[in-house]
Amino acid sequence: MADLETKFKTAADEVTKLTSEPSNEEKLAIYGLFKQGTVGDCNTERPGMFDMKGKAKWDAWNALKGKSKEDAQNEYCSKVEELKGKYN
Repeated sequence: MADLETKFKTAADEVTKLTSEPSNEEKLAIYGLFKQGTVGDCNTERPGMFDMKGKAKWDAWNALKGKSKEDAQNEYCSKVEELKGKYN
């Protein structure tokens, strides 16, 4: 478990250092996996109709409801590796 936590934190640091920017869809996928891997299931209300960015992020996180933190962290690490290959 501690090894996964370390790998997850390293991936979270590495994703901020990509040389070019991922697509919005990829960013939302990473965001949702990060939130699920750190907080667990979405525990907030959906933002209002004028907060488009907030709603998109909430939807990305809420779509992962029920996924374990460990599974989300593993998927996050895999996705970051994929993005590093694509954007570095």
